[in-house]
Amino acid sequence: MTEAAALAPKAPTSSRKGLYLAAAAVIAVVAAIAADTTVVHVGSEADVRQQVFSPDAFGDTEFPRIQTYITDKAVDGVTIAPEVLADKVAAGKKYGTVSSTGSIVMVRLSGVLGEGKAGNYDLAVDGMPPDIKVRVQTGPAINGTDLRDAPGDIEFGSFKNQIEYQDAGSGINRSMKKAVLDGIDTAALTGKTVEVVGAFRLGNPKNWLITPVSVVVK
Repeated sequence: MTEAAALAPKAPTSSRKGLYLAAAAVIAVVAAIAADTTVVHVGSEADVRQQVFSPDAFGDTEFPRIQTYITDKAVDGVTIAPEVLADKVAAGKKYGTVSSTGSIVMVRLSGVLGEGKAGNYDLAVDGMPPDIKVRVQTGPAINGTDLRDAPGDIEFGSFKNQIEYQDAGSGINRSMKKAVLDGIDTAALTGKTVEVVGAFRLGNPKNWLITPVSVVVK
C-alpha cells in the first residue's frame, strides 16, 4: 500500500449505512406510489366516469324508467281530488312519493286544453272539483324537479353538489321533452282533447301543475 493510500480518509461506516437507508426509503416510496396509481386509458369506462357530469346523458338514461314508474303509479285525478282537498298530507302519503318540499303525486287525466300561458295550458277535466285548477307543462322550458323526485331514489348524496343535483332534474326534463313533446305542436293545443299522464308536487292542493310523461292528443 502506498503512503498516499494509507493516508486517504475512509468514509465512516455510519455514513454509508445512512446512505443505504435513505436509498431504501426512496425506493419504498416510489413502489408505494406505483402500487396506488391506476392507469386510465382515454375512452375507457373509467375515463368516462371521471369526466364532467352530463345532465343530458343522465336524463336520457333515467327518463325511460321514470316514465314507466309514473305511468305504473298514476291514479285517476278526479278520483283522488276530494282526498287531496280534505288532507293533502295524507293524500300525498297514500298516492305519491313523500318529499320535504311536497309529495309528488302521479295522476292520469283526460280533458280539454284551454288557454296557454308561458307554455302552461289550463286543463278542463269533467268531474274535477271547481276549486282545483289543473295545468299542464308543455314548454319550451319545462320547470321543476317533479320528474327527478317522483321515484324517490335520486338523492342529493349521489351528486357532487347542489348545482349538479339541480342540473340532473333539468336533464331529465329535457329528455322528457324530446321523447314526449317534440312531436306535438305545443303552440296550437287550445281546444284540443288530451289524455295526460304525469306528476305534480302537492304544495297547494288547489293548484296542480302537471309535468307530463305521456300526452295523447285526440
